[in-house]
Amino acid sequence: MNPDSLRIAVVGLGYWGPNLARNFAAIDGCELAWCCDPSAEARDRAAARFPQARVTGELAEVLADETLDAVVLATPVPSHADTAVRVLEAGKHCFVEKPLAQSVADAERVLAAADEVGRVLMVGHLLEYHPGVQRLKQLTDAGELGDRIYYIYGNRLNLGKLRADENALWSLGAHDVSVVLYLADEEPCEAVAHGESYVQDGVEDVVFCFLRFPSGLSAHLHLSWLDPHKERRFTVVGSRRMATFDDMALEGKLSIFDKGFDQDSRGYGEYITRTGGIVSPQIPNVEPLRIECEHFVESIRQRRRPRSDGASGVRVVRVLEELQRSLDASAREPRVASTPP
Repeated sequence: MNPDSLRIAVVGLGYWGPNLARNFAAIDGCELAWCCDPSAEARDRAAARFPQARVTGELAEVLADETLDAVVLATPVPSHADTAVRVLEAGKHCFVEKPLAQSVADAERVLAAADEVGRVLMVGHLLEYHPGVQRLKQLTDAGELGDRIYYIYGNRLNLGKLRADENALWSLGAHDVSVVLYLADEEPCEAVAHGESYVQDGVEDVVFCFLRFPSGLSAHLHLSWLDPHKERRFTVVGSRRMATFDDMALEGKLSIFDKGFDQDSRGYGEYITRTGGIVSPQIPNVEPLRIECEHFVESIRQRRRPRSDGASGVRVVRVLEELQRSLDASAREPRVASTPP
C-alpha cells in the first residue's frame, strides 16, 4: 500500500458499480481499497476481479477503516441520501451516482452534511464529463452558435430496461436534465411533463418534458424505454448556428450546422434561409467515466468543488421533482379491468 495513495471504496456492485471500481483501480495514485455489496454473488465477482481490494457486505466495516479517504456509492436510488449522509458523517469524501436523492429535502440534507464536515460531495452526472458535451458547452459559452440559444431538445430512447422503483423520468431524465442545466447555466421557471404507463401501471415508461427558462431558452426532452430506436442525442439551436451531440454515433459525435435565417440585405425586414456547411470537430476518444473518476480524485487532492458538486445535484433533483409533480397532476386515471357481462 502506497501511503500517498488515495484509498477509495466502491459500495454497490450491481450494474454500474463494477465500472466505477474498474476505473478507480486504474487511476495512478488511487487505490481501490474496498468493494461492498450485500449480495454474496456480487462480492465473489468483485473478489475475483479486484483481488487487491477487501470485500465485505457491511457498510459499517468500510466506514470503520480510518485509512479510507472516500466512498463511491452505486447503490439503489432510494438509498442514496441516507447512505451518503452516513458516509459524510464518517468523515469520508463521497461520490454518489445520479440522482443525488429522490426529493429536494433529502438532496439538501446530503449537501448540508458535506458542508458540515468539509468533505467533497460529487454527483455522477456522467454526461457533463463527456468530451462531446464539453465541446458543446464551449460552443454555447463562446457564442459560436449565436448571441442567443433559442432552444434545446433531447431524445433518450431505447427498448428497456424496465424498472419498478423509478420511472423513465428519474431513470433517464436525470442525465438529460443535468446536461440542459449545464448548458443553460440557469434553472427553469416552468417545468411541465406528460407521460404514460403502458407496461407497468403507475410507472411511466414514456415521458415528454418541457422546460422554460427566464432567459427565453426552452428545452424539450423525450424519455422512453419503450421505443424501437436507441437514441442519445441533443440538439442545440442558436441564433446563428445549430449543433447536435449524438452519443450513439461511432464517428462525428458532434456536428455544427451553419444553418439559420439571415435578414434580407435588400432591407425589407424579411429573412432568407442560410444553409451552409457542416463541421464535425475532433472529439477525444476517452471514456467519459474515466474523466469523471479522475475529476473526483483531483477534486479531493486539490480541495476544490467538483463540476457536478452537491449544489448541482440539488438543482437537478429540484427540476426532476417539479417535473414529477406535473407528471402526477396530468396522469390518467388507473386502468380498471373490465368485467365480463
